[in-house]
Amino acid sequence: MKPRIVIPTVAPQAYQAMMNLEKYISTTSLTPVHKELIKIRASQINGCAYCINIHTADARKYGVSEQRIYLLSTWREADVYSEEEKAILALTEQVTMISNHVSEEVYQNAAKLFDEKYLAEIIMMIITINAWNQIGITTGMRAV
Repeated sequence: MKPRIVIPTVAPQAYQAMMNLEKYISTTSLTPVHKELIKIRASQINGCAYCINIHTADARKYGVSEQRIYLLSTWREADVYSEEEKAILALTEQVTMISNHVSEEVYQNAAKLFDEKYLAEIIMMIITINAWNQIGITTGMRAV
């Protein structure tokens, strides 16, 4: 692949805006495991190897088992995720594939399980990792 644009170098203010969003995410009440499950699943859907590499390593640091990481792309068929995690993963998939919209069923299931603040934080986490995936894929970031 030919070298591509390095956004922090050529558009530092735009990159700083993304970093500010990331800083907000770090202050939320989301559990580290919830954050990493969202990041990994969205990155799988988007095909961002760079992000999958980073966030699977981070998930391990937070105690997520290899089994739960390996089964993440087939979470519906795996009995290793809680009801809350399944709601988060369903919402992550639908927000990531937004052209299909977020169904009322998926949204209401999440709204039933989480208070409004936590639900807002989940949604912002999903949006943030999708933006990072788009930056990583577009600029040709590679997993090492």
